[in-house]
Amino acid sequence: MLVLCVLLALLSPLTSAQTYRWGACPIPKVQPNFQLQKYLGRWYEIAKLPARFERGKCIEANYAIRPDGTIRVLNSQFYKDKVRTAEGTAVVPDPRNQAQIGVSFSYFTPYSPYWILSTDYSSVAVVYSCTDILRIFHVEYAWILGRSRFLPPETVRYAQDLLLTEGVDLFRMTATDQTGCKDD
Repeated sequence: MLVLCVLLALLSPLTSAQTYRWGACPIPKVQPNFQLQKYLGRWYEIAKLPARFERGKCIEANYAIRPDGTIRVLNSQFYKDKVRTAEGTAVVPDPRNQAQIGVSFSYFTPYSPYWILSTDYSSVAVVYSCTDILRIFHVEYAWILGRSRFLPPETVRYAQDLLLTEGVDLFRMTATDQTGCKDD
């Protein structure tokens, strides 16, 4: 119990920028027959659960296959008057389930889950990530992504309903500011 209290005390400064929940991660259904090639390209963040590494506006991600078969992940955001980017690597650990991707932004960190719950490839994607901490609690992220910076309200509602159906608490989900962004 003492270890748990110390662990929670150490994590408390981060709680405002993360979503923690008790218990093990849920196991949501992912996109059946997911086609990675159709998912590649640029996605704009429409809404998200809090993430300490995403504090800016105009947040987007671009996915491309590298010559070695891994996936290049290039995230960008406008934060503190500057465009900031982070490049990572994604892999498909199990070719039989390509909607369950692993993503890492450092050679020193393990791959984190990046599960595509639903996508039509051309307008919207719903993504979920969850990591267990000693099976006592978990850290979760969820994103609603669009191929354009703005989605119709009914499309956002569809994505939110899907997350709710899978047991994801959306109380802390916020819209991402995509106004005034420069497009390439």
